[in-house]
Amino acid sequence: MTTQRPNPTLRPEFWKRPLSSLSAKEWEALCDGCGKCCLNKLEDGETGEVFFTRIACRLLDGETCRCGQYENRKTFVPECVVLTPGTLKDIAYWMPSTCAYRLLSEGKPLPEWHPLLTGDADSVHAAGMSVRGWTLPEFEVPEEDWEDHIIEDL
Repeated sequence: MTTQRPNPTLRPEFWKRPLSSLSAKEWEALCDGCGKCCLNKLEDGETGEVFFTRIACRLLDGETCRCGQYENRKTFVPECVVLTPGTLKDIAYWMPSTCAYRLLSEGKPLPEWHPLLTGDADSVHAAGMSVRGWTLPEFEVPEEDWEDHIIEDL
């Protein structure tokens, strides 16, 4: 278990402030490290409903549930979305329902297992809320078969 130490550059309970007022470090600290946003999604063209699949982005590290090339991800995956306070309102609908960015934008609290509340970076994994151990690499599954890997409850 890896315990996070309080970061002196982060204001106490900064997540309770408006998202637009957060510093870059605070914004990044909201990520719980679940890896769910790095799952490939299918969107119904008629209804707009979004379906998550077990198929992970080629850059997702299945053990850490973090992007293996975070700083350079747009170079390798041009369609990767950069989440910012400005883009959140347009893309929150396809973020996982447990995502801190989505929850906070909807006026909801962080889940009790969130690392900012527990002080433990592994709490997301211990709670079974990450994709650790159950994703498939996108290059191993033909795109036409992604529908066979839709996740019902995420």
